[in-house]
Amino acid sequence: MAFSCNNHFSIILIIGFILSSELKPVLAQNSPVFACDITSNPELGNLTFCDASLTVENRVNDLVKRLTLGEKIGFLVSGASGVSRLGIPKYEWWSEALHGVAYTGPGVHFSSLVPGATSFPQVILTAASFNVSLFQTIGKVVSTEARAMYNVGLAGLTYWSPNVNIFRDPRWGRGQETPGEDPTLTSKYGVAYVKGLQQTDDGSTNKLKVAACCKHYTAYDVDNWKGIERYSFNAVVTQQDLDDTFQPPFKSCVLEGDVASVMCSYNQVNGKPTCGDPNLLAGIIRGEWKLNGYIVTDCDSLQVIFKSQNYTKTPEEAAALGLNSGVDLNCGSWLSTYTQGAVNQKLVNESVIDRAISNNFATLMRLGFFDGNPKNRIYGNLGPKDVCTPENQELAREAARQGIVLLKNTAGLLPLTPIVIKSLAVIGPNANVTKTMIGNYEGIPCKYTTPLQGLTASVATIYKPGCADVSCNTAQIDDAKQIASTADAVVLVMGSDQSIEKESLDRTNITLPGQQSVLVAEVAKVAKGPVILVIMSGGGMDVQFAVDNPKITSILWVGFPGEAGGAALADVIFGYYNPSGRLPMTWYPQSYADVVPMTNMNMRPNPATNYPGRTYRFYTGPTVFTFGHGLSYSQFKHHLDKAPQFVSLPLGEKHTCRLSKCKTVDAVGQSCSNMGFDIHLRVKNVGKISGSHTIFLFTSPPSVHNAPKKHLLGFEKVHLTPQGEGVVKFNVDVCKHLSVHDELGNRKVALGPHVLHIGDLKHSLTVRI
Repeated sequence: MAFSCNNHFSIILIIGFILSSELKPVLAQNSPVFACDITSNPELGNLTFCDASLTVENRVNDLVKRLTLGEKIGFLVSGASGVSRLGIPKYEWWSEALHGVAYTGPGVHFSSLVPGATSFPQVILTAASFNVSLFQTIGKVVSTEARAMYNVGLAGLTYWSPNVNIFRDPRWGRGQETPGEDPTLTSKYGVAYVKGLQQTDDGSTNKLKVAACCKHYTAYDVDNWKGIERYSFNAVVTQQDLDDTFQPPFKSCVLEGDVASVMCSYNQVNGKPTCGDPNLLAGIIRGEWKLNGYIVTDCDSLQVIFKSQNYTKTPEEAAALGLNSGVDLNCGSWLSTYTQGAVNQKLVNESVIDRAISNNFATLMRLGFFDGNPKNRIYGNLGPKDVCTPENQELAREAARQGIVLLKNTAGLLPLTPIVIKSLAVIGPNANVTKTMIGNYEGIPCKYTTPLQGLTASVATIYKPGCADVSCNTAQIDDAKQIASTADAVVLVMGSDQSIEKESLDRTNITLPGQQSVLVAEVAKVAKGPVILVIMSGGGMDVQFAVDNPKITSILWVGFPGEAGGAALADVIFGYYNPSGRLPMTWYPQSYADVVPMTNMNMRPNPATNYPGRTYRFYTGPTVFTFGHGLSYSQFKHHLDKAPQFVSLPLGEKHTCRLSKCKTVDAVGQSCSNMGFDIHLRVKNVGKISGSHTIFLFTSPPSVHNAPKKHLLGFEKVHLTPQGEGVVKFNVDVCKHLSVHDELGNRKVALGPHVLHIGDLKHSLTVRI
């Protein structure tokens, strides 16, 4: 989600807003914005839509009937206008909570009353924990802090998070916001985070704590690469790739997470703007998936359709296209400006506007916005005391610890022992950073612990930045070498920041920026003790030089680790915490970025053109590190206790596959009812340190329909003491998990031999009729 770069006034407004939030805190109004304030106006109690005992549908119908067309149009945009005669105040829909309550939307403010909120790791690092319960717990804490800020007039109730796009290409600047490249992981993250944000403590399915939004729908992952911008980019996507890669996270958000909103993206898909495609919006989200909520545009998307894509001839046609396709809410002001004209020109019916605002009002009803003063209701007691609590800040540290990935550890040289290390050289442009740690879509954190601060808390440190900034155009090598040559160990904190990869900025180079790699290599030459390379980044880096260098003894990836990132890094380096993170994305060599166009959306390889495909599921080329890679300070052994060798699908005697040999059967119908089996894997920690361990369940299906060479079905995380054992259980649904999408997007169960990858074991399974 973002504002349009075409709208310079919006940019000035938002930059000014961010600066004022950080430098000049706004004064709190000390009260939330809400409708139906019967205390101030008792007559509102006679209005049906203010009666909280009635159904949402009845209340919404009553409200819509009371509005004029002009008033209705005012509720189609993110800065919704109020109706004072009905006791409805203005409401700002646009708030963000990607990894903490953020100031990147106009609905959130920080003040002396609430000067900051807990800033969790950027999503890509949290996803590396592969811990679904952690995903949901973070969402729950974020929603509690959001409600607390709402109660003192500093935040809204509708949050345009999470980002569940697939991290398809390592150069994408927004990959940091996502859970990675795998549809299963991304789906599980999206569902868990949405539930954490939305679910109320009383368990009501028709109430919302805050309203989440899964974005950006769909096939959106090019921002600005070599001058090709998201506003005019047409993503040419096969139906097969759409259905088995790009759509599953959004489908899961709606069907399993019951998300309150889906945001359509800027780009076109196969020649149609996503916010103007009735099949994608009304047909799939609302029709097939039955969204219980509203569909919102990315900011200024309707303007983009008209001005950047030249898809419609008039502004009114763009407004009508969005509404008729299924858009309910416009982030921006386009619909407030042009909908009346579209009605006058008979391009859109008022009934369509009624549908749109009904979905918007229903969401606000579920949030309690029309139930009067929230201080008298659930969550009404939350306030500043519930933001930045010690428990929330400790969770931010724990989330970073769980996500940090140990990529290399020669001869077990990590963890360091504080009583042995008398001096530690800390070097690098990211060694003493603050804001870099929280990535984008950020808020003001409760406090920061930099890597240098975290390490200094355990041992004596000597610090040199080595570069003026992450671009590292000129490395200060001599100063760095001098301290490295005398210290007992060296920690190099390198990587990127928002000047290298962010929204509207894709990379072309995926190596360490500037002279960073030279600095690392030169320091390693003179170091007398272990050399630990720490990479702080959103996307992967080609650090093959460091993998191959025996003097660089350990490599850690810390993503953008949030407000407590420095403390979490020290916890891992000194062995207070045993690392358990796994990479949620493939790390490619620079040669990949040199030859593969970012604009080629095909997931599957094409040998005829030497196109290598994308992500671990299809990619056929060399890697620096693979998806799922991550080391521990302990060792774990796996033993398969239970798994079938054959699974039989029941088909009728006259089924065509009984009459002629089939390679696949449809993954629908009676043959797929209650078809499943269990897998039990025994796991033992044979090391000397307690630790958590992620068990992956992959499948390699038969080679039909250009199926993935490997696909993640599920994962479980277990914590084991030294010599401790546990059993991890997976339930496999044959038609859900062992099926593949054919070229038309239909799910087919592949008959024949499948290979299940369970932990580090392989098991053959044959699916037969």
